Amino acid sequence: QVTLVESGGGVVQAGGSLRLSCAASGRSFTTYAVGWFRQNLGQEREFVAAISWNGEGTYYGDSVKGRFTISRDNAKNTAYLQMDSLIHEDTASYYCAAKPRTGSYQDRDAYDNWGQGTQVTVSA
Repeated sequence: QVTLVESGGGVVQAGGSLRLSCAASGRSFTTYAVGWFRQNLGQEREFVAAISWNGEGTYYGDSVKGRFTISRDNAKNTAYLQMDSLIHEDTASYYCAAKPRTGSYQDRDAYDNWGQGTQVTVSA
């Protein structure tokens, strides 16, 4: 098991940027791929982005392609989500998750470790 803690959320104007961080502790970070998901009240948790254990593979949801960038620093046991050109529809709670190296990156059920979430609010 790995424990994940997100940070970096906040309130930003449309067109602005935020960088979320996901700090991991516990079992070796490189054992896991990392994903970011987001959710609004009453809605399903949506895939945002994912990165392979060594950072060589990155994957994005259609709604964030070209605006968000996922990365990781295994020496720091931390993953990041750089969010640029934010729009109101990006408002949500953002969750970091980790999964074994196998399984679909986009499937939330493949992830067995989750952080507590951080709120991102984009004002119009």
